[in-house]
Amino acid sequence: MVIKEQFLSKLSLQEEVATLLSNAPELIIPENRKELLEIAVGRQNFFQVGYEVPGKGWVLEAEVVRCKNGLSINYVDPYIRRRDPDCMVVADQKKTDKPRYKDTFGSDFTPLRTETFHWLSTQSLLVFAFLAGGEPYGYPALIIAPSNAGFFAGGLADLQGFLPPEKVPERFTPRAIIYVAPPFRHTHFKGKQIVVHHRTSVHEIFSYNLYPGPSAKKGIYGVLLTIGEQEGWITLHGSTVRSISPYENIVTIMHEGASGGGKSEMIEQMHKELDGRILVGENLKTGDKLYLKLSDSCELMPITDDMALCHPKLQNTSGKLVVKDAEQGWFLRINHITHYGTDPFIEKLTIHPPEPLIFLNLDGVQGATCLIWEHTMDAPGKRCPNPRVIMPRRFVPGVVNEPVEVDVRSFGVRTPPCTREHPTYGIIGMFHVLPPALAWLWRLVAPRGHDNPSITETAGLSSEGVGSYWPFATGSMVDQANLLLQQILETPETKYLLIPNQHIGAFRVSFMPQWLTREYITRRGGVKFRPEQITPARCTLLGYVPKSVRIQGVDMPIGLLQVEQQIEVGEEAYDRGAKILEDFFQRELKKFLSPELHLSGRLIIECFMDKGSVADYESLLPHK
Repeated sequence: MVIKEQFLSKLSLQEEVATLLSNAPELIIPENRKELLEIAVGRQNFFQVGYEVPGKGWVLEAEVVRCKNGLSINYVDPYIRRRDPDCMVVADQKKTDKPRYKDTFGSDFTPLRTETFHWLSTQSLLVFAFLAGGEPYGYPALIIAPSNAGFFAGGLADLQGFLPPEKVPERFTPRAIIYVAPPFRHTHFKGKQIVVHHRTSVHEIFSYNLYPGPSAKKGIYGVLLTIGEQEGWITLHGSTVRSISPYENIVTIMHEGASGGGKSEMIEQMHKELDGRILVGENLKTGDKLYLKLSDSCELMPITDDMALCHPKLQNTSGKLVVKDAEQGWFLRINHITHYGTDPFIEKLTIHPPEPLIFLNLDGVQGATCLIWEHTMDAPGKRCPNPRVIMPRRFVPGVVNEPVEVDVRSFGVRTPPCTREHPTYGIIGMFHVLPPALAWLWRLVAPRGHDNPSITETAGLSSEGVGSYWPFATGSMVDQANLLLQQILETPETKYLLIPNQHIGAFRVSFMPQWLTREYITRRGGVKFRPEQITPARCTLLGYVPKSVRIQGVDMPIGLLQVEQQIEVGEEAYDRGAKILEDFFQRELKKFLSPELHLSGRLIIECFMDKGSVADYESLLPHK
């Protein structure tokens, strides 16, 4: 049993935080993961998480059910089941382009901060230390939460790691602290998800809701981005995989993009039909289906799922980007798994895990196995679009723990169907080769894209913000744009692709474009194309398109590469879709034209404004 005084004596805390912990009627300091999960379910098989809220009485927030393979957590309010993209506010006076607390709510944050500390000091509290970003480059951090929110703390421990009390060093000085105080969502924020970032000598995160996405997950991401902005490095929003072809070619791919852009899917095996065929796509107008048969698929060794640490201590002189996972566990979205046999690898890993898992938004039944295709219903007949499982990376076979060099950086975009009758920006082919300058522009505008399942608002073509990690950053857009550009300049050996998911023109394709592209570039050993193998896309923003793609002797239909050649699309609809993209870029890129922007960056944006060619972009950032 951990003695409260012994643990607190190791911590170097601000006086008011130390007082909060000392005054709490009970301080629970878990010794291991098993104990933490027991706390999460109240050492019962069914546990309700709720709080007394002034004026409302006892409010139920979530229910926790013990299943055979883990804990199933379900929120009472469907709104809390996925991240609100506008939940972050900044409460300090440091440089930021994010909404400030005072501007948003019309008052200073200090009284609420004091009130939050007072409320926490009256609760039974759960506290533990961890390293934000993981060993060996992580930063000391702490969580302080009501003990009945143990599932939230358990999720954080799986995502970011957990320091057993005996391994917490003396004079442990947190760079970040998460405070969890759910009742204030109702008393101060009209039920909305709000996460307040307060950057002083300690980066404080006040989580006023129990969905871990904006705080335990993206809140810590914000901490790493803040530190990186101060020190001149980035934590990229991308999954990374080492892909090994049947011919033993090895290509390391990092796939970036907004939520729903296919990051987790890039480290998944390709989905196949029961007879082993691959459904490449289905024509929405004719109902025709395109199939492909692969006798062998590439072997996959996952590296990162969502947060790729690009710490300066990792970089080398190879000319390639070097990354390491910034997480200890992965927040896997499984909305695409709707029936048994969709993804046997993930299904096996979740049905028979080495230790209990934490599931969110799944229909878990007490004492039964939680099945990842049985999603919680938001309403009768309407599945929750954001079912999740938190997967500790140590449970994943073949996971790579050391830093890796990235051969290819791809960027994912969720695209709608595009037809002659309904032109849209769904004109992106199976993959496009981007010059570095265009790759930078795509990372500035970072479209959220079509039918985003991970956030609460998805209408129209909107931007996730610079790097696609902007919703989690606390500082300056232009500073982040400069860091991204500097990173591209320093890694000329890393190549760039653009890959759609969901639709290519009139074809519904799900995530097949990135799975097939991964197979293709791994088999050919990378993304070096001879000039005669690629041609400028009809829409300049899409860089180059391959003239042909052959996978294991089968040629991909030209309409999946050059969408204007689909009978259902044609050049006129394609051009109208291109105009939608160009208008979107025009609107978003204006935000970056400030005196603080890197000169090369200004020239690239001006090239776009002047309707430059792909060759013009090539000349602005020469690459090998």
